[in-house]
Amino acid sequence: MGVADRRKRERAARRDAILKAARGVLISRGVRGTTTKEIAEHCELSEATLFFYFQSKDEILLSLIFESIDFWAQGLDAIAAKQLPSARLLDAIWEFHEAVYVEHPEYFVVSVFLAQPQVLENVSPEVKDKIARSSGDNFRRLARLLEQTDDTAPGSVLADLIWSLFLGLTISQASRANLGHGRPSQGRHVRTRAFDVIKRGLGRASASPASGGDAAAAEPVAGAEDGRP
Repeated sequence: MGVADRRKRERAARRDAILKAARGVLISRGVRGTTTKEIAEHCELSEATLFFYFQSKDEILLSLIFESIDFWAQGLDAIAAKQLPSARLLDAIWEFHEAVYVEHPEYFVVSVFLAQPQVLENVSPEVKDKIARSSGDNFRRLARLLEQTDDTAPGSVLADLIWSLFLGLTISQASRANLGHGRPSQGRHVRTRAFDVIKRGLGRASASPASGGDAAAAEPVAGAEDGRP
């Protein structure tokens, strides 16, 4: 291995170590409480050395955002490749959400971060567009999978429903824990019960046209098939 290759590998390893430290700080401190100084301390670097690899906290967060997008893309593609029957597919999608939350809870933290006002004011329009396009591709991946689980609603509507439900429940549980009510261990139980309600609802919706229910309720929402992010 040449000197240039070794330095490249060492730089990549150091960046990975910084991102690993950032994940831990994000979970314990949240986005607002995370600082480059604390990240540097967690990976036993000086803050000046950290800035050699990342120019700012925003750059670290952006790296985690793109890492999260890639992780979701690979996971959803893996589910699609299994070609599961529709009855099993919805469970697999929800189980993947749970697996991501267990393995990378920081990905949900950065998702909430993106919803806060002015957090991307220092980010270039090109980077914002890349985030929007990449995350939009993941939304369409999820929508295409969910279209196979229920033929009474557009995949885009189901994707919004599943993602919003899971993210909202994690935020709700975290809020209760911060207020001293409820335990983190209860989160999965609560999410499982909510998912069971959704599954029963989708089952009833699928059966309604055949049972003489209002057929209009099964019509796709106008414009919802556009695959928007």
